[in-house]
Amino acid sequence: MISRVADHCFWFGRYLERTESTARLLQVTSTLALDSDLTQLECWQPVIITAGEEERFSQLRGAQAMGDGEAVQEYLAFNDDVPVCLRRSIAAARENARSVREVVSLEAWESINELHLWIQGPAARSAYDEHRYGFYRHIRKETQLCMGLLRGCMLHDASLDFIWLGLMLERIGQTARILDVHHHALTAADVSERTRSIVEVAVWLSLLRACYGFEAFMKSHRGAVTGEAVASFLIFEARFPRAVRHCLRRARERLEEIRPARDGRPALKALGRLRSLEERLDAVAASRLDPKEVHELLTLIVDETQAACEEVRVDLLAVPAAGETPNLNGAEVGTE
Repeated sequence: MISRVADHCFWFGRYLERTESTARLLQVTSTLALDSDLTQLECWQPVIITAGEEERFSQLRGAQAMGDGEAVQEYLAFNDDVPVCLRRSIAAARENARSVREVVSLEAWESINELHLWIQGPAARSAYDEHRYGFYRHIRKETQLCMGLLRGCMLHDASLDFIWLGLMLERIGQTARILDVHHHALTAADVSERTRSIVEVAVWLSLLRACYGFEAFMKSHRGAVTGEAVASFLIFEARFPRAVRHCLRRARERLEEIRPARDGRPALKALGRLRSLEERLDAVAASRLDPKEVHELLTLIVDETQAACEEVRVDLLAVPAAGETPNLNGAEVGTE
């Protein structure tokens, strides 16, 4: 496959997942801010940190604005200067799909193009102002529709492998960041012992909903909703499609399809990295997860995933030579 096509497919998947994850996180946090005993800052600051926008947001709006839910939502929905905002992520997904229209199915293209036109027009702003839940729900439904159309209408060849590789790697990073940031926010929350258990349950349930894991968690866990149980579920539950372990296996399988180990070719660095991380998670899953080790493990997951993405870029995708203008892609969460 031409590296240019592979690059656009890879980033199409990443931006699709980033859009859907951001919309879901904003929607769930809006509900949490209304119902929990956490302060507005404790609710909304983790959202900015998860998006990797803490420094930029503080410079533009001031650190105190992280406690302003409206400011945070406007920033992550419509601020085109923010690489991870919804409108810019949708535009990037659409541009990548447009660049490889010869491989993306008509149905999937129409889906992402219609979402792009919608969020660029007055209908999206009206929905945002008048029915915030419906605004986020529409974005989630359309991105999920596009993902389904990709799998249901495209040839299952290298193009789809690259799309799903990008999507899975992005999902690993999103799940790990959300879990890490909220775990830290909860342990640092300034609440009394009387309300701590209530706050803990509210935050962990919110986190599960942000990762679409509420029902799956409840069906597989009969005990209390604790940070340890939620963290173990979102990291290790191989049956849950948004758990780190599941996504890691799927990403590794896609890489193995893209570059089979034959003809004496050296193994991809990214493939070796994903296999090592998978083995590490298997080893930790076999023992009891120490709550004190959650942050260290999640940091490792995020770092190794970003490193794998960079190795995919170097080994398989189009990398601009010195002096050339790079394409629109390359905005890692938390690095721009």
